Amino acid sequence: MTRTLVIFARAARLGQVKQRLARGIGPTAALAFYRRTLVTVLRRLGRDRRWRTVLAVTPDHAASMARLWPLKLVRAGQGRGDLGARMARSLARARGPVCIVGADIPDLEARHVWRAFRALGAAEFVLGPAEDGGYWLIGARCRRLPYALFAKVRWSTAHALADTRANLRGRRVAMVDRLPDVDDADAYQRRRAR
Repeated sequence: MTRTLVIFARAARLGQVKQRLARGIGPTAALAFYRRTLVTVLRRLGRDRRWRTVLAVTPDHAASMARLWPLKLVRAGQGRGDLGARMARSLARARGPVCIVGADIPDLEARHVWRAFRALGAAEFVLGPAEDGGYWLIGARCRRLPYALFAKVRWSTAHALADTRANLRGRRVAMVDRLPDVDDADAYQRRRAR
């Protein structure tokens, strides 16, 4: 079975990316951070032969704008709906094991994704927790998803991981590496200090 890595990305436009971060450091600095991180993540993950990589972009029309994306990858629009609806669609489209990651996790490396795919050998789902209570990765072994996988998930809060885990109760779920997510000025300053 073919493994698929879906990288969720937003077209890098001023005022359209990392909005919570932008409130603390300004929209220009937030855009610069996002662009650097996007390029880094795509280069680290996009050419790995252990999986097929798909870049899922928003807004959808940005999928056809090759100049926006630093690597030639298969691109698809994320479609309509909240983050949960868009992720559920991407999980359900895959023909085998699939993992979704964001393009804005600066410490994300291929070894983290490979660990998640390996975890799907024994688990139905895999989650990569973020330090802020959210998660940087979700993966599934098959296309048949729980009906309410993302129901009532409080996105962009410290409850997102717990809410998703509650929706997966009764399923075999593996947890992989905990990574920092840079969503606000405090996290940005901690990253700069490292």
